[in-house]
Amino acid sequence: MDLLVLNQSGAGEPRVAATPETIKRLIKEGFTPHVERGAGIGANITDDAFREAGANLIAPGSKRAEVILSVVAPSASQIQQQQTGATWIALMAPHRNTATVKLLRDQNMSAFAMELVPRISRAQNMDALSSQASIAGYRAVLLAAQQLDKYFPLLMTAAGTVQPARVVIMGAGVAGLQAIATAKRLGAVVEVSDIRPEVEEQVKSLGGRFIELPMQESGSGQGGYAKQMTPEFLAKQREIVARHVASADVVITTALVPGRPAPKLVSRDMVESMRPGAVIVDLAVEQGGNCELSKADETVIHNGVRILGEGNLPAQLPADASMLYARNLLNLLLHLYPKEKGDTELNARFARPWDLEDEIISGCLLTHGGSIRHAPTAEVINSIVRLPNEVTEPTKEQQP
Repeated sequence: MDLLVLNQSGAGEPRVAATPETIKRLIKEGFTPHVERGAGIGANITDDAFREAGANLIAPGSKRAEVILSVVAPSASQIQQQQTGATWIALMAPHRNTATVKLLRDQNMSAFAMELVPRISRAQNMDALSSQASIAGYRAVLLAAQQLDKYFPLLMTAAGTVQPARVVIMGAGVAGLQAIATAKRLGAVVEVSDIRPEVEEQVKSLGGRFIELPMQESGSGQGGYAKQMTPEFLAKQREIVARHVASADVVITTALVPGRPAPKLVSRDMVESMRPGAVIVDLAVEQGGNCELSKADETVIHNGVRILGEGNLPAQLPADASMLYARNLLNLLLHLYPKEKGDTELNARFARPWDLEDEIISGCLLTHGGSIRHAPTAEVINSIVRLPNEVTEPTKEQQP
C-alpha cells in the first residue's frame, strides 16, 4: 500500500507525520512510504535520514497515494491532488476546518481526525491529543519562566531570602498535569483549579495544591474530558479562583471542552487584580481563549500583566512532538490494517474492510463513503448549511 507523508513546512508547521523510526516499521508492515522532500526539515530530520530508512523521496505534490499522513488538516489543493477514495490521517480540527471536511466528503475520501481518538485504555498509544498536550503544558511553564520578572524557586542568599513564584494552573488535564510537574521542578508554589473532583488526587501527587470548588455537580465529561458547565457554576468558580489569581505571579490556563469554545475563566477584572510583571499563558487561545483579554499569536500587555497567546506550542519542540505524533499515527495504522492468522500475503491485511463498529475507528472516523460520520461535526456544518445524507444523531462513541 502506497503511503505519502506530506511536507507542511511551507504552511508554517515544523512537525512531520513520520520519522525514520516509523518509516522502518511501516516498510516492515507492508507499506511503501513516500516522503515529500523537506518534510522533516523543521524537526531537524534530513531527507537523507528518511532515504536511509527506506522511504522514497519525492517532490511535493507529485505523488498520489492510498494513505496520506500529515500533521494538520491538508489544504484544498493538496486534497484535490489526491485520488478519490484516498484515506487521510491528521489533526483535522474539524470544528474550525468545516470547508476542509466538506471537501473531503465531496471527494469521497476517508478522513481520520487524530484529536477524536477515544480516550480508552487500548487507544492510549494512538492518543495524539494527549502526546501533544503534554508538550504544550511543559512549554507553557518555560515560556512563563522566561517572561516572569522573578525567580521560580525559593532561594536563600547572602542578601536575604527570595520567595518562590506562585503559579495558578486552570485545568488538570494532560497539559495541566505536565505544567504542574514542570512548575514544581522549577521550584514554584503551584495551585490548581479544575471542575472534575477526581483529579484532586493527581494534582496532589505532583505536589500541587487543589483549589476546592462548590461541587454540586461534577464537571467530568465523556472520555476523561471536562463538560460544559452552567454559567452560574462558572461564575462561582471565577469568584473563588479570583482570590488565588490576585496573588499569583503566573497563571496558566488549559481548560477546553471538545467541540466548543473555550470557557472564559480569567476576566478583565481578574487580570487587573494581578501585580504588574505577572504572566498569563493561555493554552486555549486557538479555541477562543480562557482569558478575556488574550489574542491568538500575540502578547498582550494589560496593566503591566503579560498575556501570552501563542498557539501551537507543541510545534516549538518539533523533534519530540514529531516523534510522539508519528508513533501515534503508526499505532492507528496498525489498528486499521491488523495482521490476522491465516494471512499468507502481506497485502491481505489491506484488502479487508475496516470494522466500522470498532470503538476506536468509529470514534475518529470523520468522513467516509461520501458522508460526514462524526455527528458533532455534521451538526456544526448543518448549522451553516443543511447538507443531505449526514449523520445527525451521535453514537455513544462519538459524543463530544
